Amino acid sequence: MNAIQESAEKFLAEILQDFGFDLRISSAKTEEGYYFDLTGDDAEFLLSESGEVLDALEALLFQVHGKQIEKTERFICDAEGFRQTRKAELQAMARFAAQNVRKSGTSFTFGKLNSTERRIIHLTLREEADLATESIGDGMNRRLRVQLK
Repeated sequence: MNAIQESAEKFLAEILQDFGFDLRISSAKTEEGYYFDLTGDDAEFLLSESGEVLDALEALLFQVHGKQIEKTERFICDAEGFRQTRKAELQAMARFAAQNVRKSGTSFTFGKLNSTERRIIHLTLREEADLATESIGDGMNRRLRVQLK
């Protein structure tokens, strides 16, 4: 375990303990960055409101440790496979949007997505020679558009 991973895991454990959650953390360095899997009796609380608590934990980790990691890396908090399931859903949505754009010739704009979700769609469609993706809007109203090149 490298120093960033160890420090981030310790920080995360302290936050969860302060909130009184009964959770255990296992972490790993992945090609995307640092992955923290949270398991235990209180994991269900992390998944309410489409994983907003997981998003908040990731934001806190980034605020405290973000300057120590590469710009291409992220902190990923997961519980009960939520992130992997969501990633598969977003990839399927990206392929569906691509198919609709090709068929109709008009662009497709997704609803509100956080930066991690937009990134998954960008990466899913980056090899499509006839399509372009772009993030549009500002702040919490940022969306992703898929269009023909």
